[in-house]
Amino acid sequence: MTTLGTASAGPGEIDTGRLEVGETRDGSPVGLPVAVVNGAAAGKTLYMQAASDGDELNGVGVIQRVVPRLDPAEISGTILIVGIVNYHAFQVAEHRNPIDDTKMNRAYPGNEGGTSSERIAAATFDIATRADLILDLHQGSTSRMLDEVRVRCGNRHRLHEQCLELAKAFGCGYILDQKGPDGQLARAAPDDGIPTVDPELGGAVGWDERSIRKGVDGVFNVLRYYDFLQGSHSLETQTRATGFEQYGAPAGGLVTLQKELGDPVRPGETLFEVTTPFGEPKAEVTADGNGILWRARRLPQVATGEYVCSVGTDIGEY
Repeated sequence: MTTLGTASAGPGEIDTGRLEVGETRDGSPVGLPVAVVNGAAAGKTLYMQAASDGDELNGVGVIQRVVPRLDPAEISGTILIVGIVNYHAFQVAEHRNPIDDTKMNRAYPGNEGGTSSERIAAATFDIATRADLILDLHQGSTSRMLDEVRVRCGNRHRLHEQCLELAKAFGCGYILDQKGPDGQLARAAPDDGIPTVDPELGGAVGWDERSIRKGVDGVFNVLRYYDFLQGSHSLETQTRATGFEQYGAPAGGLVTLQKELGDPVRPGETLFEVTTPFGEPKAEVTADGNGILWRARRLPQVATGEYVCSVGTDIGEY
């Protein structure tokens, strides 16, 4: 029997339930939605979670579509899932936990006696470290961005190659291989010996069906590659960036991008222009070096210094 919160499943069974992680301001219990898929045959354990940042919903869409397609009779091993991590932020469609104004994916490995976010991080980290592999599903919040998988442990980490292999198995087509900030699950879990990646499934306000479908495909790619499911999955070459440069607006106005997401960028090429509302030129920003347009703001209006776009640099194949 495998148990996660109130969900319990024997071999060949699936169950859903709640994982209690505290109380709301009226004293009602807070329970994260969880699922256990216990395969009929022995095998590895995969942990998946979504919405550790409360407005990043594409990962929730992936889990919503993946779980009904999982037949425990056909699975070897166990899949543990927390469908919504940042409960309080999800309820109000915000990025940060409004109870403590914390970005949840900076709180790992958490603290059982700490703030709301630290307690939730500790509870989910305890589940995650029961696994052999971890998928922490994200998206680019309100920015438009490529579907990518992020390897955040750093290239000197002892699990770096295993994390890269997991990213390649997921197979979004793009990998950002750059050490992440402290407190990310994809930073903390490899320190406990568990290969972990952070699929960033596009960027949208609400759902993005194309990115959700790519995420669903990625999960099933992982399940086949690591033998949770029968059927082969051949690793395909991915485009990998190991650097990331951000560009801001030198003047306020309306931005017109001169490149599409995924387009190659060369030194001196125009990335974007800023004009007045009447189309009068105010500024032109060019690329500092070679790369790929990786991410861009969704809305055209900007103030001086406001974020406009990001270019993935040090591009290669993996």
